[in-house]
Amino acid sequence: MCGIVGIFSPDRQREIAPGPLAAMTETLCHRGPDDEGSYAGGGIALGFRRLSIIDLATGNQPHFSEDGQVVSICNGEIYNHRELRQDLERRGHSLRTRCDVEVLVHLYEEYGPDFIARLNGQFAFALYDRHRHRLLLGRDHMGIAPLFYTEVGGEVLFASEIKALLAHPRVERRVNLAGLDQILTFPGLVSPATLFAGIHALPPGHTLELGGPSPQPRAYWDLVYPEQAPGSQGREPEFYVDRLEELLLQAVRRRLEADVPVGLYLSGGLDSSLIGALAHRLAPERSFHSFSITFPQAEIDESGAQRLMAGHLGSRHHEIAFPPEAILKHLRRVVVAAEAPLKESYDTCSLALSAQVRESGHKVVLTGEGADELFAGYVGYRLDALGGREPREETLEELLEAELRGALWGDPAFFYEREYRQFRDLKAGFYSADVGARLAEFDCTAGPAVDHRRLKGRHPLHQRSYVDCKLRLADHLLADHGDRVSYANSIEARYPFLDLDVVEFTRTIPPDLLVRGAREKWILREVAKRHLPPALAEREKFSFVAPGSPYLLAQKVEWVEDLLSPARIERQNYFDAGAVNRLRNQYSQGNARIDTTFDTDILMLVITFGIFLEEFAMPNFT
Repeated sequence: MCGIVGIFSPDRQREIAPGPLAAMTETLCHRGPDDEGSYAGGGIALGFRRLSIIDLATGNQPHFSEDGQVVSICNGEIYNHRELRQDLERRGHSLRTRCDVEVLVHLYEEYGPDFIARLNGQFAFALYDRHRHRLLLGRDHMGIAPLFYTEVGGEVLFASEIKALLAHPRVERRVNLAGLDQILTFPGLVSPATLFAGIHALPPGHTLELGGPSPQPRAYWDLVYPEQAPGSQGREPEFYVDRLEELLLQAVRRRLEADVPVGLYLSGGLDSSLIGALAHRLAPERSFHSFSITFPQAEIDESGAQRLMAGHLGSRHHEIAFPPEAILKHLRRVVVAAEAPLKESYDTCSLALSAQVRESGHKVVLTGEGADELFAGYVGYRLDALGGREPREETLEELLEAELRGALWGDPAFFYEREYRQFRDLKAGFYSADVGARLAEFDCTAGPAVDHRRLKGRHPLHQRSYVDCKLRLADHLLADHGDRVSYANSIEARYPFLDLDVVEFTRTIPPDLLVRGAREKWILREVAKRHLPPALAEREKFSFVAPGSPYLLAQKVEWVEDLLSPARIERQNYFDAGAVNRLRNQYSQGNARIDTTFDTDILMLVITFGIFLEEFAMPNFT
């Protein structure tokens, strides 16, 4: 993967100044330290930074069609490029390199903008049609690769990271209150929102065509579960287990393709362990390097399981010891990488982990992210399978809460994470008076949080999976916890569980094979039993967590104290200084502890939001 930027004007006679594009491209050196490229024409300028992984010698971008009329730059990997290449060559196309993403320009020539439906990969691309003066932007199905855009002075700017957009002299810096409210309320941001007013994230599974009659994002794919939950159709569970194993092997095989070494993340849990085992089965001759984080606190440390799996694989294992004080060391950098405030500190661990991968000489690493959302890995799925929450008395409060759930999800019976009406009252008092007075304008619980059509009539496990993929996975776990902390150290993370063929198959799995006998991820565990030691295949889920704001307060570090000072909070005017101080006093108690699985570390959000305001030179609220 790499970093891409561009500037587009509907007026093809307009000359794009080279200075801003160069500045934008330069900000993405961490995403692509190996090479760079550019293209400029009337009304268009494209910039590219390369992390060389496939076809090291000749794979630099941009790529061009045979006649030079179609130009593309792409951040990502096209995992089915071999099949696509064969089809294109049969149709008479001539490809100049072995680079996987070169297929894009030729697919566009052959199939037009709808070619994106043929891709299986993790990608964000820009494809320019010189003849029509059209620019097509696209983001992969699940949202692994990021793409942001904004409009200034009649021009549209786009980039792999917001930092690149901010490098343009005409882009303003203002906090987007809707984005801040999403982070406070939901697991994280939800595309198209960002923390920057006027800067948008292209949603997963969407394209944006510029220069045409309708410059609005258009969905080309979505995670559409069947309205009637699939049954077994007379098939034994073994059929689904066999097929899932086959598809996961295929997904891992695709992600092992590289002209550089590929490493493995081993968290100690089921998901990363299974990916590691499948990689070893497919390439037993390789001496894989594996990487994990260890903690001195026994209650959050998984080193025993990690070492067991590394021994099972025979991998060269790297452990990164992460004492609590390392959070303070990495917190500021991880906020800059995320381009947003955070509610959890574990991204600092992930940042240190990717640094170790880079220091070992690797550029690519396989991860187990995505399995929990697709195979019912959280406690909420088990509760759904057991019949949901206990019936509650129809009080006025409960009726109002059900009404709000109906507005959010289109289903008053669907419960996700918390009572949002109660939380709305809490956050209204936590915002400053000036921000709180405008809450109705940006409250993310005031309307649909997802497409209601995708939940209506669906099985509860499928409803939760869809919402998790939209609210938790795409713009949180794959963004600040994935893409940003990997690329901060020039590392590409690959996600076999998010292979499109795997995702499509999950929609056909009977729900009772996802949770069976109150056991989450049953079908995945059945696959794992074929490849893992029993202690790992049967291991209970162990959430990846790190110490939160009570730990930071206990260290009495001057810069943390300053970020929480009433004078600073009042001056910034986003949060209520009194409410922040009360929470600070509560979290400063000697026995204060936050269970991040169920509780929101609001004070961590305040701390990292203060860092965000500083590092991105954002204005106070007026």
